[in-house]
Amino acid sequence: MTEQSDCPFCKIALKHYSVYEVYRDDQIVAFLDRGPIRPGHLQIVPLEHYAYFDDLPPELAAKVVQLGQHLAKVQKQITGVDRVAFLFTGGDIPHAHAHLVPMHDKADITSRRYIVEEDLTFEPRPRATHDEQTAMAAKLMSALGTTGSKCRQ
Repeated sequence: MTEQSDCPFCKIALKHYSVYEVYRDDQIVAFLDRGPIRPGHLQIVPLEHYAYFDDLPPELAAKVVQLGQHLAKVQKQITGVDRVAFLFTGGDIPHAHAHLVPMHDKADITSRRYIVEEDLTFEPRPRATHDEQTAMAAKLMSALGTTGSKCRQ
């Protein structure tokens, strides 16, 4: 596996950082975001280090999207939303990763370009508690048919 020693997602891939995993195979891992935009917010990360989504081999990118589609169906069922946002990002951490966010409001993910107020301010995203993360991971794994062995805290 190619890794970057200072990359937090590489550390997650190598199980050096604890996360609430809901899925892992030999190429990708899916886990709950520590600062969820909405409950059930997941990230999908390739185990191998690729800085940006356009660096991913097409087969791996397709695998991330396919898992994202599967997880989105489960998120809809669990959270009661009609849609789940799926987006590849790389702004904060240069390791290709995708976010899946249950959409309760159209502004759950947006661009500054679409916001009218000039003096818009934001508070830090709240951190989900251990109990909230444990409960959500259990719901997701149950719906996915995965076991606790796939979940690390």
